[in-house]
Amino acid sequence: MSDQRRHPTLREVPDLGDFEIPETKPANRSTSPMDSLPIDFDPVALRRGRLERVRTMMRDEDLAAVVLFDPYNQRYATGSRNMFGYFLRNSSRYLYVPQEGDVVLFEYPGSAHVSTWLETIQESRGSKLVFASVNGRDRVMAKPFAAEIADLLRQDGGGNRRIGMDRCSFGLALALQDEGLEVEDCMQSLLHARRLKTPEEVACLALSLSAAEAAVWTVEEKLAPGVSENELFAALYHKVLLGGGEFIETRLLSSGPKTNPWFNEAGDRRLRPGELLALDTDTVGVNGYYADISRTFFCGPGKPSGYQKSLYRMAWEQVHHNAAMLRPGMTFREIGEKAWPIPERFFDLRYPSIIHGVGMHGETPIVAHACDLDRFTGDGLLEPGMVVSVESYIGEPGGPEGVKLEDQFLVTDTGVQRMSDYPFDERLLERAL
Repeated sequence: MSDQRRHPTLREVPDLGDFEIPETKPANRSTSPMDSLPIDFDPVALRRGRLERVRTMMRDEDLAAVVLFDPYNQRYATGSRNMFGYFLRNSSRYLYVPQEGDVVLFEYPGSAHVSTWLETIQESRGSKLVFASVNGRDRVMAKPFAAEIADLLRQDGGGNRRIGMDRCSFGLALALQDEGLEVEDCMQSLLHARRLKTPEEVACLALSLSAAEAAVWTVEEKLAPGVSENELFAALYHKVLLGGGEFIETRLLSSGPKTNPWFNEAGDRRLRPGELLALDTDTVGVNGYYADISRTFFCGPGKPSGYQKSLYRMAWEQVHHNAAMLRPGMTFREIGEKAWPIPERFFDLRYPSIIHGVGMHGETPIVAHACDLDRFTGDGLLEPGMVVSVESYIGEPGGPEGVKLEDQFLVTDTGVQRMSDYPFDERLLERAL
């Protein structure tokens, strides 16, 4: 490994997790000497700020309450999490959040203690939907589910019968309508509310990213001929877990010819000398916040080819050009039109987005290239408080390899601030002769 390579700087701060601290402790706005990113936060203020964002959205949309099935939205609104992967596929745990009144958690049997200590949850009840789907009882359980929600709304709604659902199950929505409620799909409104990050969220994102960078470093250390993609992915995942992260959404780690086109997943293939290794972290990390950067490395011994360096240089230029042009107030169309012009021979394999939002996962906004804006993006503005990842993939149809690079940025009042510290591979960045 080149002497120019270095271990990424890690911010030495305690992992506070979701543990409650006294209300009297002020949020710590301490910063590193390198930048103005907060590196500590008050978890009570974190939860309070997010719940207020949800309720502000409800007031704007005139929703008396929302029923949240999506584990990401449940955690955003209250800080509560339980068997996260299970409830991503099994919609039997739900939260009732009124615009005014007590938040009620409908929990999996025997696990209420996991969340009832949270100040954001005032009551816990047993879920009406546990095992309903697997036992073929969805229709049977829809009516008692709806009756209980309707009863709560009669207490809290002040006559307002409008209720939002983020996972709008058809049978449950019909049952709520039978109770006289007006059901709205509120997922888009929730994602819109989540687009702007509080200072506490920015701190969580910085901590998560720092831990993910340590995991990437582990991969780079283990990179050598004969090592399999699965071994490297396991090393990445292991370090993510040790650093307090939760899971990796994708298996985007590939080598050699599997780097072109992008989106091949890690497998049994073993690296050979002189090949590229590319990865995307896609990590739901510390405190449940996303860390999303991409890097491509050269596997020695030897030196990268001129072609490999040319691919890498273009990807580096694309990320840096697109990040440098970002300003708050830019329309998504402006971003698409001013983006780095991809050379024609590489255009067909372009990455789908120029930027995408980052929060608890890949979020709002997603800005596609100019030719794809009407199909994928629509109208919108870049706003201070958004956190975005700037993406690049450079590879040509039929080409031997490709390069994936990506960095994460905070949108400020004047531009963007880079959040990711992981260095680029100087051997590949050197301009081809």
